[in-house]
Amino acid sequence: MIVKSVIFDFGRVISARKPLSLFDAYERDLGLEPGTINTVMFESRAWRETLLGRKSYDEFWQAIGPTMGLETPSAVLAFQLRYHRDEKVNEEVVEIIRKLYGRCKLAVLSNAPPGLGRWLAQWKILNCFDTVFCSGDEGLAKPDARVFQKVMERLAVKPGEALFVDDTQEHVEAARALGMHVLLFQDAALLEKELKRHLLL
Repeated sequence: MIVKSVIFDFGRVISARKPLSLFDAYERDLGLEPGTINTVMFESRAWRETLLGRKSYDEFWQAIGPTMGLETPSAVLAFQLRYHRDEKVNEEVVEIIRKLYGRCKLAVLSNAPPGLGRWLAQWKILNCFDTVFCSGDEGLAKPDARVFQKVMERLAVKPGEALFVDDTQEHVEAARALGMHVLLFQDAALLEKELKRHLLL
């Protein structure tokens, strides 16, 4: 079956992976033990609730702030803005997305806080996608099979016509179980090679 669509994860695929040196700097400035921020941010109940839209992104930051020693709303906001300024787009992946635009259907499927579209708009690629599925807006997250099915329905493609690109093994395996083509993302070069294999580039 011919691949007619490519479905991209957002974090660490479209957005660049943050270097560990940034987290080292955050923790040094806040007087935290190494590894604290990743644990507090991404292994907390507040994060899970935010990914399902039960908390807004601002509510998430206010919930975790005191755990990082940020005692006032203004201190939380200042660090939140610093963290956002350090978010970077993966330029090589964006270049590939622009090449794909108009050649096949494109989607974003991400476990992310509500309002993911603002990042895509800020990076001027929102218009490249036929649909954006953000778990925080939809109340449903990967690896739930319904997530993949909803995106394919919106794209009007069958599993064998979709290539799913994600950096998390569990999510890739969930898509594979539905019959989708998959790529465990490592870098843009491997992505480009896979797209050429499917005659999309």
